[in-house]
Amino acid sequence: MKIIVLGSGTSHGIPVAGCSCPVCTSNDERDKRMRSSVYIEGQDGERVLIDAGPEFRLQAIRAGISRLDGILLTHSHADHLHGLDDLRPFSCAKPIPVYGNAETISEMKERFSYIFKITQNGGGKPKLIPNIADETIHIGGLTITPVPVKHGELDILGWEISETTVKETQTQENVSRSFLYLTDVSEIPPASITQLSNRNSDMARIIIIGSLRMRPHETHFSFDEALAAALALGPSAVYLTHICHNHSHGEIEEICRAFREKHQTLPKQALADNIEKIEIHPAQDGLELIL
Repeated sequence: MKIIVLGSGTSHGIPVAGCSCPVCTSNDERDKRMRSSVYIEGQDGERVLIDAGPEFRLQAIRAGISRLDGILLTHSHADHLHGLDDLRPFSCAKPIPVYGNAETISEMKERFSYIFKITQNGGGKPKLIPNIADETIHIGGLTITPVPVKHGELDILGWEISETTVKETQTQENVSRSFLYLTDVSEIPPASITQLSNRNSDMARIIIIGSLRMRPHETHFSFDEALAAALALGPSAVYLTHICHNHSHGEIEEICRAFREKHQTLPKQALADNIEKIEIHPAQDGLELIL
């Protein structure tokens, strides 16, 4: 499975229009953050997008995306949905299924009503098939599970995508891998924690989790809150996303390093037993991960 971070920024993107802060005027390419989105390629060629924000066209060109087999929506806020019209080139050959919770699908159909009604020829519009995701989805060899989480008072979805391959050994051992995407999250309900904990402990799991800034926020995890939540779920690597312009990429790397050093001195049961072996970093636009 290959994962590409298309965007790692918060709702206004970085640089912020009209802002002259050190991060928005930074020459470090890692500080340029489009709206949050990820793209996944399975081992058999499956191609899945999570969220389509306002820069999706530019993100797709940069990542070389040429086909989509499914779209997963976390929620209906503009920074996660308002690139939907740019899906037109990907749906010419056949419609693309779109998955989200009931509220997100309803909002999508209302906000983009022209997509879902009969109109005159010409002008073009994406061909999408809306689906309410309340159970596991299969796209090729990818198993996709919706994970209910909270974004303030709003019920949204995280997504876990898992894949099993056969390891070329004498025993032909099956190897499972999992990618968990939890953006814009402020709380993981107990039922979802239980859901995410019921898995093979040997499964490799990459987690990309939303974390706005160092200071607390009403509807988003802070860096420390996001790292603590992610590490409790048994990851092999954790990356922070949906980041605002309060912190440069370099500063967040230092925050992650300090978090690791602090928790290495705590009792093992306080967080992940093997925290020293877990990759912990801020995500960046264009980051490619192989799982």
